Amino acid sequence: MSSENTQGGLVDKVVKIRRCAAVVKGGRRFSFTALVVVGDGQGKVAWGYGKANEVPPAVEKAVQDGSRKLVDICLDESTIPHEVNGSFGAAQVVLIPASPGTGVIAGAAVRAVCEACGIRDILTKSYGSTNPTNLVKATIDALYQLRSKSEIERLRGVKL
Repeated sequence: MSSENTQGGLVDKVVKIRRCAAVVKGGRRFSFTALVVVGDGQGKVAWGYGKANEVPPAVEKAVQDGSRKLVDICLDESTIPHEVNGSFGAAQVVLIPASPGTGVIAGAAVRAVCEACGIRDILTKSYGSTNPTNLVKATIDALYQLRSKSEIERLRGVKL
């Protein structure tokens, strides 16, 4: 379940919409939550979460939430600079750089994050939980750990 929208230079992808029912005197009252991945397609990405009584306002709130949390990710042209592992809860994700033309080899939740970030060539593997919320958070955790070669040289004080 991944729909895509573009506005103001930002790409947002709806990863998951959930329905919650509260039982009241007249019957059931439904509310909706939306998990959205927001990115600019050039190395910035974040996730957002929104809740409302209808789906469109929940998605809007999630996009606003995500666009406030955008963080720069270190990319190497169309892929990532090195292999990296990310985890959140019981979800674990391994991201492996791929040669140009490979495409995004990933499940729905991980694919949404990679495409919103602007990664076009990557291999991924997820272990443990298949919960889309946890997979999105684990993928973004992995992307936050990426470092460029020059940044590693500067941090270690060594020439690689």
